[in-house]
Amino acid sequence: MFDPQELERLRLKQVEWEKTCLKENLTQLPERKKEFTTTSCEPVERLYTPLDVDGSEYLESLGFPGEYPYTRGIHPTLYRSRQWTMRMFAGFGSAEETNTRFKYLMDKGQTGLSIAFDLPTLMGYDSDAPEATGEFGKCGVAISSLKDMEILLEGIPLEKISSSMTINSPAAVIWAMYIAAAEKQGVNRDQLRGTIQNDILKEYIAQKEYIFPPQPSMRLVVDTIEFGTQSVPLWNTISISGYHIREAGATAAQELAFTLSDGMEYVRWSIQRGLDVDRFAIRLSFFFNAHNDFFEEIAKYRAARRIWAREMRHTFGAKNPRSWLMRFHTQTAGVSLTAQQPENNIIRVAIQALAAVLGGTQSLHTNSMDEALALPSEHAAAIALRTQQVLAEESGVANTVDPLGGSYFVEALTNRLEHQAHDYFNRIEELGGVLPAIEKGFFQKEIADAAYRYQHEIDSNARKIIGVNAYQDEKPISIPLLAMDPQGYQRQINRLNQIRNSRDSGRVGQTLDRLQQACQGSENVMPYLMEAVHAYATLGEIMSVMKSVFGIYHEPTWI
Repeated sequence: MFDPQELERLRLKQVEWEKTCLKENLTQLPERKKEFTTTSCEPVERLYTPLDVDGSEYLESLGFPGEYPYTRGIHPTLYRSRQWTMRMFAGFGSAEETNTRFKYLMDKGQTGLSIAFDLPTLMGYDSDAPEATGEFGKCGVAISSLKDMEILLEGIPLEKISSSMTINSPAAVIWAMYIAAAEKQGVNRDQLRGTIQNDILKEYIAQKEYIFPPQPSMRLVVDTIEFGTQSVPLWNTISISGYHIREAGATAAQELAFTLSDGMEYVRWSIQRGLDVDRFAIRLSFFFNAHNDFFEEIAKYRAARRIWAREMRHTFGAKNPRSWLMRFHTQTAGVSLTAQQPENNIIRVAIQALAAVLGGTQSLHTNSMDEALALPSEHAAAIALRTQQVLAEESGVANTVDPLGGSYFVEALTNRLEHQAHDYFNRIEELGGVLPAIEKGFFQKEIADAAYRYQHEIDSNARKIIGVNAYQDEKPISIPLLAMDPQGYQRQINRLNQIRNSRDSGRVGQTLDRLQQACQGSENVMPYLMEAVHAYATLGEIMSVMKSVFGIYHEPTWI
């Protein structure tokens, strides 16, 4: 693709340009600063030419959309055939309130559900547990039993719409409740489409919402992969998440490398269980951040597809091309939102969403302008959804596949991120793999160092954040904020008490005993979880049984 003689001619011409045209211009109009960098502190050169992608073979590095190595996208026509799924992350207060919000968003044109759970649910507690005091519904919806899940999904056609659930340590339990609620609606398991996040490794690395130690936690993840492969074939049984790694302060390269390392670890554990890679790999999905640096984010998505395809094909021996595909959801960067001048967040989100679309995402959540202050109001959520719809219907960016493919800048960034990711893979392997690296604090320290550098740049005014350390004003915030139902908590507690008093306690006890025995052995726990949730055992009761067998994880202290 690149003729050596032409490249040498170009190199000489560039040297001449630097000595003449560029030098003269810089004398009259110096550049704004000595060094330009990406959000990840990577240097950005003044100009990119074919010299910056020298050695890249088109078919090996780029290829065509829908063909290996999928750098240019996993679908030949991408959004020309079907728009990305517009999946707004929503959940607050009681199941009734969130059900109302879901229906509001669907009425506004949302095409997929994305369920946020409150902190007690994420940590496996019932809403009335002492540990849950003061946290009901604050960062998502409270789900303590199958009854809550039934109310949450009431009137929603689960055979027609896909649902994504951001849940990790209790993922298997919450998924069992979702499946049971669907069955009560008359929807068969093989009709259900959606995703459970279920990525426990990134909890140890970044988000810290773990409960059990790594070994039993990985067993539970593989249990869900196995159960989904056999019984819920259209469901993505894990969403391997770089989003929270990036939110913790990671660079783009760290998000890319650590996420893919986690993904490969899940593949290894599943193969060790005896699962056929070409049966379960087609239901693995990913979840990435869309941060502020427009081109770096696009390059990250393109590099991710290429790396994953090569690893699945050559490292894990997958034969089915569908196993090589990286399908991913994207969410705009929550950490980039500011409480100061919150309307500016609309602009940030639009730019980040555009990067996700140009990077070829399969589904997208756009954050609301008020999320640095509170959970999204209806008005703010509607604007965030409209941002996606304007991109889809008015901007023209969905008319061609990988429109920035071939850009010397984007291809150079893509190659650099790929090389940086492989450097991290080697370092992780030298530490003994993902779990030993977690125990040694490797991921945690890398992210902490990157987060410190970024914050120091802001504090020293080396990096400008509009409204924070640049173009500030003292105007009071005037946007309306969400107000939750003050009776929601009491309604939740009353429902829990009613369930405990009306259910068959003997049946509950039997299902929990069988679950405990399954946890103590090596059987897949999902069938036993299905029994327990159908008997209306609560989330807290189920998790207590599992804690009694698996124990609770305490993160080591590193010096």
